[in-house]
Amino acid sequence: MTASEQKTLEHLRKVCLALPGAEETSGHGHPTFKVKNKTFVILHGPEGEPAIAIKVGIDMAPVFLQDPRFYRTPHVGQHGYISLRAQGKLDWAEIAELVRGSYQLTTNSKKRKR
Repeated sequence: MTASEQKTLEHLRKVCLALPGAEETSGHGHPTFKVKNKTFVILHGPEGEPAIAIKVGIDMAPVFLQDPRFYRTPHVGQHGYISLRAQGKLDWAEIAELVRGSYQLTTNSKKRKR
């Protein structure tokens, strides 16, 4: 992990772990943030091309994919995950909002299944 990617992870960690019940794990070698064993954020991508995967829902994914900063997350995109390219200057207020939305979708999905 490059120094820039480590800095991104540190920022992401602060945002994610501030949420109730959030914990950091590692999924397939990528820092993964979960709540109640359900993933809501993943820092992934090859070295030099980091990306932040978040859940936006199947219905909202096409809206985000119109923005070139986003792409369908490999392996989980069909479940409503999109990835934000995490290179250059990042808007941490926007990322925090996206993370909170992903967290909400993840925590609310269990309630709908009852």
